[in-house]
Amino acid sequence: MAEFEEADNAEAIITRIEHKSRKIESLLKQYKPVEALKTALEGSPPNTKDERCKSANWIVVHRAIMAIKDVDSLFSSLDPEYYDVLMKYLYRGLSTGDRPTCDQCLRIHEKLTEKAGLGCILRSLADKVNTV
Repeated sequence: MAEFEEADNAEAIITRIEHKSRKIESLLKQYKPVEALKTALEGSPPNTKDERCKSANWIVVHRAIMAIKDVDSLFSSLDPEYYDVLMKYLYRGLSTGDRPTCDQCLRIHEKLTEKAGLGCILRSLADKVNTV
C-alpha cells in the first residue's frame, strides 16, 4: 500500500516540478536568472525517495544554475535560506563530470563558501535525509 502512495506522491511531485520548470523558463526569457534560481530551489529537495522526481528536479535546478552569468551579484540577492540546498545541488552538479556544469558549479561554490562559510559545506554533506 505504501508503494502506491509513493507512486501517487511521485506523480504529484513531477507535476509540481513541470509547473516550476515552465515558470523558470519564463523568468529566464525575462533575463531574471537569480529569480529563476530561487524558484528552482523553492521546495527542494522534493520530499521523496523516487529517483525520477530527484532527477526531474535536478534538471530544473541545473537549468537555472547554468543561466547565472554574474556569480558575484548572485549572492547580493539570494536569501541565506537557500544556501545549504544550493550547496547540495552544486555537489550533484560536480558529480556529473560534465565540464561546463562542473566549471559553473565550482565558480558558484567558491562564492557561496565565501558568503556562507564552511558550515554550509558541512551541513549539506551531513544531511542524509534531504537528498538531491
